[in-house]
Amino acid sequence: QVQLVESGGGLVQAGGSLRLSCAVSGSIFSINAMGWYRQAPGKQRDVVARITRGDSTNYADSVKGRFTISRDNAKNTVYLQMNSLKPEDTGVYYCNAVRISGADLWGQGTQVTVSS
Repeated sequence: QVQLVESGGGLVQAGGSLRLSCAVSGSIFSINAMGWYRQAPGKQRDVVARITRGDSTNYADSVKGRFTISRDNAKNTVYLQMNSLKPEDTGVYYCNAVRISGADLWGQGTQVTVSS
C-alpha cells in the first residue's frame, strides 16, 4: 500500500519561495508518475506539475519558469520548489501518484497562502 505525506506549506509574502515535499512510503515500484495539484477556495483541483517515471516533467502555464518539480529516489520524496510566489498561487496543494494500474492516490494536502 502506497501512502503520500505532504509537508512544507505555510504563509509567505508575494515574491517569496516555499518548497513542498511529498514523502512516499509503501510499494513505490507500482508508481508510474507523480504530481502536484492545487485547489483554490471555491475552485476545482488543477494540476500544477507532474514528473513521470522517466523524469519527464510538465507544468501548468501559470507556473512555468517559477515552479520546479523534482524527486530524490534515495529518499522516496518528490519536491515542488515554488519561487516568485503570487497571491493567485494560494490554495491547498495535494501530492498525487498514478499507479501502473492507473489508480490515483492522494496525500492529505498542505495549505499555501501567499499574501500581497
